[in-house]
Amino acid sequence: MTAVDERGMTKYFEELEPPEGVRVELLRGEIVMMASPDLVHNMCVEDVLDQIPRKRWSRLQTQDVDIIDEASEPVPDLVVLKREARPESGRLLPSQLITLVVEVVSKTSVIRDYTIKRSIYAAGKVPAYLIVDPIMAHCVLLTKPVGEGEDADYQVQQITKFGAPLPLEPLGIELDTTEFGTFKGVKPHRYP
Repeated sequence: MTAVDERGMTKYFEELEPPEGVRVELLRGEIVMMASPDLVHNMCVEDVLDQIPRKRWSRLQTQDVDIIDEASEPVPDLVVLKREARPESGRLLPSQLITLVVEVVSKTSVIRDYTIKRSIYAAGKVPAYLIVDPIMAHCVLLTKPVGEGEDADYQVQQITKFGAPLPLEPLGIELDTTEFGTFKGVKPHRYP
């Protein structure tokens, strides 16, 4: 896809009005539509959000993120940034203000969460990306982003099984994963 095509897609995406109950995000020039998440997914997001101190951190759900030099506007399940870094308004939150993004894997988002978004968030220099995976019953914490564009990635990957404590050093907290739910009867995948 050429740069002109990607800019045209970005303009189209900004004007798009999806049907009620459908989430939409722009990932490397492609519009991705998803049905509303199920209860296990939403409870995992809530369990993470509840453990992040509100006095120090802004915890935003379904906030559109602006990735510099990318035709991407991902909508993570949770965005965390220092309260003093939060802009006063705007639809797009610049990725350079973000400390942590959280994606909870759904039955249809495995590849996007583990590959495409991993590269996009690393390209946006988001310091930490947490994948909560109710299919595999583990969390994957990615830190130290390097590279540009589609070649961007995280240098450090830590896998923590549900039930074990997960240190979130960028936030200065330890995440309790004992209450995280899992999907029943879903075929395991091969990621990370």
